[in-house]
Amino acid sequence: MNGADTAWIIVATALVLFMTLPGLALFYGGLVRARNVLSVFMHCYAIACLMSVLWLAFGYSIAFGSGTSGYWGGLDKMFLSGVTVDSVKFTLPEVLFFAFQMTFAIITPALIVGAYVERIGFGFVLLFSALWMLLCYAPVVHWVWGGGILADGGIFGDSGVKDFAGGIVVHETAGLAALILAIFLGARRDPSKPPHNPGMVMIGAAMLWVGWFGFNGGSQLAADGGAAMALTVTHISAATASLTWALWERIKFGKASLVGMVTGTIAGLASITPASGFVGPIEALIIGAIAGILCQEAVVMIRNVFKIDDTLDVFAVHGVGGIFGTIMIAVFGAGAWVAQLGSLLIVGVFTTVVTIALIFLCRMVTSLRVDHETEVNGLDLSVHGERAYEFNS
Repeated sequence: MNGADTAWIIVATALVLFMTLPGLALFYGGLVRARNVLSVFMHCYAIACLMSVLWLAFGYSIAFGSGTSGYWGGLDKMFLSGVTVDSVKFTLPEVLFFAFQMTFAIITPALIVGAYVERIGFGFVLLFSALWMLLCYAPVVHWVWGGGILADGGIFGDSGVKDFAGGIVVHETAGLAALILAIFLGARRDPSKPPHNPGMVMIGAAMLWVGWFGFNGGSQLAADGGAAMALTVTHISAATASLTWALWERIKFGKASLVGMVTGTIAGLASITPASGFVGPIEALIIGAIAGILCQEAVVMIRNVFKIDDTLDVFAVHGVGGIFGTIMIAVFGAGAWVAQLGSLLIVGVFTTVVTIALIFLCRMVTSLRVDHETEVNGLDLSVHGERAYEFNS
């Protein structure tokens, strides 16, 4: 057990929770209509609470249990069974490793919120998020980070997949689930309204940017040069993608918007996430520069070509960004092409199948979409009995 490593991961754990509460909540909340902002806050907050309990009960054991199966970790560490203050994981107290990974289990289903805002049933959100985290996210964690089938020694031999902080584990899974949910839900009745509070969007994005230092830098699981480099390349990619998104917007439309620029920030952050432990500043500059344009064009394609109302562009930004960053690891020679592409395919198929199955199962229990009157009046007052502002728009 190392004191410096422990201190850094305590900070990183707080930073990753900060990404969801309040960062993601504010980022998503500012992008919706005023009459739905509290529902977005409620989704993010409730998911954070529910995932914490479920990660303690089953999730951590499924992902990092000591079972010998390459597919899941078993249930021997349910409710942290056998884990004490003296238990060690790497150079950390195991309970701290548990807490750090718990914050990842919180933000991954919370990312999906952006696809279904303004029209989904609250009961469905809770039931789907709970089952999806346990049956989709936690097994993928085991496959990639828990010594499972996609890690070193798995189906790709000694050339296991390289995913430093979650391009596959977090962003591909959440992005695909978001896209599938958006397809099943159908479009909002009036998708033309602009974000009600761009300033709130910027504040949330800035919080996400700061929190991402813990997300990527903490994934080194040590206070060393690797963590410092991961933090640095994360910042470079985010800054570069912000600029290229704004520039591309200016070229196409004659104006660069604040919401566009900060969305570019998130695209750069998502894209560098899998590669942050394997590349240097120049590679990060390249990844960020491409991500700002690639993800913006993905937004246009999802909205205008495929006509899918992924409301806050979860797949185009997080899904495409995470997949792109995972591929760039192979481009820069830090990972094997077969392992990178094969893992993307395996996890993509698994996520798609599990997500579709859970949608059918959950809507047998509770309504997927709110009724017309609730959607028109806004979820804040109709579902939660509260207003964010005295005058809603």
